[in-house]
Amino acid sequence: MKSSRVGGLGLLVALAASSCARPAPIARPAPPPLDAMHRVIPIPVSVVASTGNSFVVGPATAIVVTPDEAEAIEIGRFLSDLIGTAAGPETPQVVGGEGTIPEGSIHLTLDAAAATGDEGYELEIAPNGVVIAAEQPAGLFYGVQTLRQLLPPFVEYDAVRLDAARSVGVPAVTIVDGPRFAWRGSMLDVARHFHSVDDVKRYLDLMALYKMNRLHLHLADDQGWRLEIASWPNLTTHGGSTEVGGGPGGYYTRADYADIVEYARRRFITIVPEIDMPGHTNAALASYAELNCDGVAPPLYTGTNVGFSTLCVDKDVTYRFIDDVVRELATLTPGDYIHIGGDEVERLSEAEYAAFIERAQAIVLRHGKQVIGWDEIAHAQLAPGTVVQHWRPRESPVPAIAQGAKIIASSADRTYLDMKYTPQTPLGLSWAGFIDVRTAYAWDPATLYDGIDDSSILGVEAPIWSETIAHLSDIERMAFPRLPAIAEIAWSPEDRRSYDDFSRRLGAQAPRWSALGVNYYRAPEILWER
Repeated sequence: MKSSRVGGLGLLVALAASSCARPAPIARPAPPPLDAMHRVIPIPVSVVASTGNSFVVGPATAIVVTPDEAEAIEIGRFLSDLIGTAAGPETPQVVGGEGTIPEGSIHLTLDAAAATGDEGYELEIAPNGVVIAAEQPAGLFYGVQTLRQLLPPFVEYDAVRLDAARSVGVPAVTIVDGPRFAWRGSMLDVARHFHSVDDVKRYLDLMALYKMNRLHLHLADDQGWRLEIASWPNLTTHGGSTEVGGGPGGYYTRADYADIVEYARRRFITIVPEIDMPGHTNAALASYAELNCDGVAPPLYTGTNVGFSTLCVDKDVTYRFIDDVVRELATLTPGDYIHIGGDEVERLSEAEYAAFIERAQAIVLRHGKQVIGWDEIAHAQLAPGTVVQHWRPRESPVPAIAQGAKIIASSADRTYLDMKYTPQTPLGLSWAGFIDVRTAYAWDPATLYDGIDDSSILGVEAPIWSETIAHLSDIERMAFPRLPAIAEIAWSPEDRRSYDDFSRRLGAQAPRWSALGVNYYRAPEILWER
């Protein structure tokens, strides 16, 4: 955690009539009011509403995927499972192929001519069909998330059965979209309170709805070590046996972690693991006496203070330990990055700290990964490609940028989802201030600090530290409604954003969250739709 001391669309895809016999025509509802077409979060780059009828998803609607590639088919199945039985007795059929596209289909196409970039997409909804086109599968997936938000919220319920009088309509609209920043993330602290594999998967599902693409897992801290390391087994059997308040703790086996990584991949989210060092290491120090300068293992820690622990930076065993941990972590993690922490170190001199960071950085690079660290690491000599996660509101990121580092904007007074909404909020902390929805939304990463612009910024990330966050319901209450605010900052162009417009679109999320069972905070400043 961070402590209280820090004072033109061009999409002309013809939907040709099928040569097969067609089902009886479906009665088309009147087009929805214009505001129904502007419920999407993050707000797209371009939205052009049509005055034509809606597209209606019915029992005969098929999802056609071209070309017939495994990743694109998987996205089609995701959409089919989402629609489920809301439009008929069976989930929509997913078919691959080329040639004539039947009228009334939802067509997902990977098309280099779309010129959307790696994560952009084009979405055209017309009365006779839907087309989502993208250059890459990620863009196709994000187009599906936009279509999802345009579908009625009741599609989110499991096992929905509608009577014949209700239809599943989608407003006619043309959208061209793509992200502002490459990194659109959240961090989940599973060290202070352990959160199960299922809890992490649930959070990944909710992130995917808002086109977020990085989940940073804070896997080790003073209160617990949460990932099995085969070469140092006591880290989890002992160091993972407790948590804040003395609860039972827990940890992820290697198979658990692989399961999370694969689940995230199918949602186009990359897992970024963090092993904090040299501080925030009491769980490791308690597990292995030799990592301590005096050779004595301290007791396990269940409090919430920070800054008191550090690896013994003068011992060779410390760097063998780091090498083993990073080697195993790199093998388990297909993503490009390993986060080494580096924050809130009070028991080392500046020279000792800088020397440690440089050695740890070299180990990560030797195992084929790039380094991320909290902004304190800019006091060391950074290797090319290093990323600095900037969290301290009163510190400037310019020293890191001067070394060629890219910045992840995570200013604690804007992005920390564990901060209370108001003084009356029962969960969370307040050392970085109270963060209501407006505070979380009404800022721009490129103008927050002097001396930076978009070219310096890799993206935006919203952490949830877990001193007070013990359950999935707590995660959801603190993340929602603020996580969609961060998602829009990271995705949408600054000139497309306004708080008043966002607050209306945010209020329109309530029925969907209710359908999904999200334990969200009904912020009084938002007019929540019923």
